Amino acid sequence: MDVAEDLFMSLSVQGVVNNQLYEKRLRQFEDEVAVYPVSCEKLAAGRDDREWLDQVILGGAKVVQLRDKESSDRDLLAKARYFREKTREAGVLFLLNDRLDIALLADADGMHVGQNDIPPAEIRKLAPDILIGYSCNTEEQTALLGKEVARGKSAVSYYNIGPLFETGTKEGLHTFLGAGGIGDFSRHCRLPFTVMGGIKKHHLDELLLAGAKRIAVVTAISLAVDIAAETACWQDKILSARKEGTNA
Repeated sequence: MDVAEDLFMSLSVQGVVNNQLYEKRLRQFEDEVAVYPVSCEKLAAGRDDREWLDQVILGGAKVVQLRDKESSDRDLLAKARYFREKTREAGVLFLLNDRLDIALLADADGMHVGQNDIPPAEIRKLAPDILIGYSCNTEEQTALLGKEVARGKSAVSYYNIGPLFETGTKEGLHTFLGAGGIGDFSRHCRLPFTVMGGIKKHHLDELLLAGAKRIAVVTAISLAVDIAAETACWQDKILSARKEGTNA
């Protein structure tokens, strides 16, 4: 039994209703996602989130996350529905940061939350078939998640390891894990994981060797002169490393 099947079976007892839909989303996340672009309109060189989305899709991204803490609820919903329309047309997974209400109204494929946000188990009650990503910033948090998964008591679909490097997209961060954090964290939990935090192109080889398979980035793509070309570069590099067995 592979990881996706094992995870799917455990989540079946945690409130998943449409098994076929959830499994499809999870398998797509595991099999296709390499670069994981996260939006940040204020750090996109004057380009808005809609333009950013069109370009990362053009570049071949298989997942996007809408992160917008500035817009009004009405504007965020309209934007999320645009994201949903475009990602559905392109066969791309659409995740929303933090906002369960908007995720439900926009029919997102999933959402990502942190340690201080709505607990994944509570999200699963209202959104039984979406992917739920969960940020882990310490080994202790990852170990706790790993124990819940082992007991079949977790609603989490994947977790994020970070921040790896110094980043300007979040304030108040003082501890950065480096590439070594990937092995330290992932040994505690068998779920699929992403890595994030200040990652630039020159970090790629080191991260791939350390075991990263899905790399989330903000400014490395949003500030690129050609967003589509930069997205394609990251996607191709990560997928090539997988095929070559660099991070098997």
